[in-house]
Amino acid sequence: MKPVRIPRRVDEPPHLLMWSADELSPLLMGIFVGVMIDNLLICAGIGLLVTNLYRKFRDNHPDGLLLHILYWAGIPVSKGKCFRNPFVRRYFP
Repeated sequence: MKPVRIPRRVDEPPHLLMWSADELSPLLMGIFVGVMIDNLLICAGIGLLVTNLYRKFRDNHPDGLLLHILYWAGIPVSKGKCFRNPFVRRYFP
């Protein structure tokens, strides 16, 4: 019987070097905007700062908190075809 390889991190996003995909997106957006407005160094620095702030926020809060905040702000983040209205705060039976 062959041994089965079990991944250590099942639910984590893919990693590139030392950043996960969700941490890398602010940096890449900063670089993209910096190239577009011809101010790469400043925008890349801002992207790196936002990445570090996001990492600190994510490490101190439970998983999925940002999706929860977006849902309660009214921004649909689900792949489902329907979901409850986020502006209704109380449901009565």
